[in-house]
Amino acid sequence: MRCFIGIDLGSTTTKAVVIDEQQQVIGRGITNSRSNYDTAAKIAQQEALVNARFHLFRLSLSKTKVLNGGLESFLEQLERDFRLEQFLVQLADLKATCERNAEGSRFGDAAKAVSSALDEVFKRLRGEAAGLFAAGAKRRSDFFRDIAGSRYLAIGEQVAKESGMRYDMLLNVFDRSIIEVENRVYGDSIKPNLLAALKRTYAALPATRKKEQVINSPIQSVLDTALDETYTVGTGYGRARLPFSKEHIRSEILCHGLGAHMMHSGTATVLDIGGQDTKAIQVDKNGIVESFQMNDRCAAGCGRYLGYIADEMNMGLHELGPMAMKSTKTIKINSTCTVFAGAELRDRLSLGDKREDIMAGLHRAIILRAMSILARSGGIRNEFTFTGGVAKNEAAVKALKDLVRENYGALTLNINPDSIYTGALGGATFAWRAVLEEGKTAEAR
Repeated sequence: MRCFIGIDLGSTTTKAVVIDEQQQVIGRGITNSRSNYDTAAKIAQQEALVNARFHLFRLSLSKTKVLNGGLESFLEQLERDFRLEQFLVQLADLKATCERNAEGSRFGDAAKAVSSALDEVFKRLRGEAAGLFAAGAKRRSDFFRDIAGSRYLAIGEQVAKESGMRYDMLLNVFDRSIIEVENRVYGDSIKPNLLAALKRTYAALPATRKKEQVINSPIQSVLDTALDETYTVGTGYGRARLPFSKEHIRSEILCHGLGAHMMHSGTATVLDIGGQDTKAIQVDKNGIVESFQMNDRCAAGCGRYLGYIADEMNMGLHELGPMAMKSTKTIKINSTCTVFAGAELRDRLSLGDKREDIMAGLHRAIILRAMSILARSGGIRNEFTFTGGVAKNEAAVKALKDLVRENYGALTLNINPDSIYTGALGGATFAWRAVLEEGKTAEAR
């Protein structure tokens, strides 16, 4: 099966999209960007191909009708079990890496105590792993480093206290080891993990056990189907670091413009607010860029700015939008500069302003900055598509809708739930065009 892949290497996350010969999206993947951009690109692509397998599972199983109305619950359970298997493989690797880094004379007489403590930490980590991936489980992140890191630190502190050893020893071992594990790609374990997950799913959903043989046949057929990486195009903030030739690289502007067009064919204006920059793009009826503006020198008003505010408020980034939505008073924030934001934030709090009102003011200030960039690009035309990670922030969306209505009247505003993948979708579409319209081959990569 020929696949066309787009990879968007962002400053905070790396995304990948896989499309088929009919230009249908069959897989999406995301991982946290890291210092090793090659690894980030490989993992995002691997995640997108795994997602494509699940898409094909759905198509294949739906044809058999063996699960009747239970197809979605079966696939949801299978994916949870697969993520658990993935986590356990990485956890075992992390344990081995920690033990290796703890060996020798580094800790002197305390080496034996450190080794014993690591055994206990990982025993508890493994014991609670299934609960982390159970139905309805709440996780702040789906990235291994975030999940394993937060639990290791909490359990490690507890174990250190119980054993009477210094906690910083366990912390030091983890800090040295997690970077190694994070930068490894576990491609060879995907098929075994899927098969092991299938056994877990049958155990979790007893009704499927009677249909095991019938279910196994279409699933095995999908696993045996080769997903050929026919052509790949890379883009994004770190595109210069992608392991591709120049022929396989496209600018962020081109990919976001085309990606927005593929999501919403009537798109004329695109606003993308990502982790590092804000882009305002005007496209024609074919998704070709006509003009654009971006803040390429300052991260004010972008995802990193919101991350800084979250740190200042001792909150999670995902909590900012919901808090701002509780606002009952309009507060004008004068600066969206990251350098001065903390000072103004503290000043507002000292004056007695409520946190939710301050958050609403900050979101409005961010969108006001974006509106000025849009104006320089040619204004807002119908249809208007909002993309990027900030498009998932409900307070930012509300502020944008209000300001567009105030300045431009009633327009069609598109916000796709998968908008974070816009750049990668544009890249995948360029890959498709390179092969099916321009006759290029994968050998150019």
